[in-house]
Amino acid sequence: MSSNSRLSRAYKNAHRIAFDNGSKYILFSDCHRGDNSFSDEFANNRNIYYHALRHYYKEGFQYAELGDGDELWENMNFASLFEAHKNIYLLLQQFHKEGRLHLLWGNHDMVYKDPAYVEKHLSHYFDRIDSCEKELFVGIRYHEALVLQHQETGQELFLAHGHQADWWNYTFWRWGRFLVRVLWKPLQVWGIADPTSPARNFKELIKVERRLKRWILKNDLLFTIVGHTHRPRFPEPGDIPLFNDGSCVHPRSITGLEIENGAIALIKWQIATREDGTLQVVRVLLEGPQKLASYHLRRG
Repeated sequence: MSSNSRLSRAYKNAHRIAFDNGSKYILFSDCHRGDNSFSDEFANNRNIYYHALRHYYKEGFQYAELGDGDELWENMNFASLFEAHKNIYLLLQQFHKEGRLHLLWGNHDMVYKDPAYVEKHLSHYFDRIDSCEKELFVGIRYHEALVLQHQETGQELFLAHGHQADWWNYTFWRWGRFLVRVLWKPLQVWGIADPTSPARNFKELIKVERRLKRWILKNDLLFTIVGHTHRPRFPEPGDIPLFNDGSCVHPRSITGLEIENGAIALIKWQIATREDGTLQVVRVLLEGPQKLASYHLRRG
């Protein structure tokens, strides 16, 4: 199956959500939450991520995570990730309880495409203090893609991880997982990166983006938002509407996309130093906000 066919299938089977100009969404991807070991790239930014996520929770945003939220290539199971980042998962639980959590699976957490696996591993957790099982993400559903459709204009925003345009990481993800666990994870501790990852291989990154753009052109300039490559993208109106929210494993910062008041913006959260030498987590506007309606409208 070609990348064009995989993307078209994901769009056809996407979970659809209606939204309007009063809706507020924050889009993150590629958190790669690990076990807090030396190979856990997320650990460096977990305090930034937690602060940002708590901000969006308090402000009434819906949270859409576009795949690779959990690092299940390097790690064998979810339990070790939960123990390492329990406060984050309990905050995500609050989003879920209020119907504000939307999760997609990517190549590094592709096991979540199996509802039985999700129910077994994510619905409950063992509380070591109380020595009993407690609810976590009861009834949670992972999707391959989302389509946000504007109730007034009919404009569709297609959200996917983006590995559908990466034949190796979509079709042979089990082989990729095997190689990461036995080879690249030990080498990563010594600073040697996995060359098969598009986030670390510029040539592969360009190929993935080129395939995505070709698919968008074939589909009436469908407004598309992905992750996977870890490279933020924010096109101008009139350009091919391929957006990328970046990742949460940039050195010392995380990036994402905000949708609010009918507009989209690329933002970064990072640690900054005050004049008195104390540190604070701050939000930085990188691009936008740009009205969604300024991009080509695709009606359902």
